[in-house]
Amino acid sequence: MTDIFYLIYLVSFVLGSVVGLLLSYKKYGAPFVTEKIDAIALIIAIVGWILLINNQLLMIIPFYVSITIGVFMAAMVLGMRPGYGRYETVIGIVVSAVLWLATNMLL
Repeated sequence: MTDIFYLIYLVSFVLGSVVGLLLSYKKYGAPFVTEKIDAIALIIAIVGWILLINNQLLMIIPFYVSITIGVFMAAMVLGMRPGYGRYETVIGIVVSAVLWLATNMLL
């Protein structure tokens, strides 16, 4: 892997964090007060972490494209307003880890 991939991943993470922060400040006007899980953020987190950790499952897309999209989507949820996105991130990591374990145990 060349250094350009790391630069692309870094830029993708920064852009995802900024986009997540801007969208969450627009969506949530108040500081974190509720313990509800946002369905859209949950879907973004699950898809992002699956693309990031399980990129070998997608043979059609090159690995660097799926990792870049996964980093962007995971960073969107990680970069949300303080207090938001933490449950969604944990659920996304757990689902992706279970999928990774299931595919590697079967092989």
